[in-house]
Amino acid sequence: MTEPEFTATGVRIDKRLRSLTRAGQVRIRDGRVQLLTSYGSEIDSAPVQAVRASKPWFASDDRALADLNGQRYSLT
Repeated sequence: MTEPEFTATGVRIDKRLRSLTRAGQVRIRDGRVQLLTSYGSEIDSAPVQAVRASKPWFASDDRALADLNGQRYSLT
């Protein structure tokens, strides 16, 4: 049984107070989560089991936090 794939485009990806891309992609494929720039360059990736995603209680509905390889990214 193959794992489902997921791709979200037009995602703003921030790391702390620094914007990495305004139109990036979040892709889940082959058991890995990938954060990509709008040009397709990889920002970071990690196995799905090692990624922690959460939604801050104070944030708007379209914002999430993702921890990959010890780095925290804000996804909007």
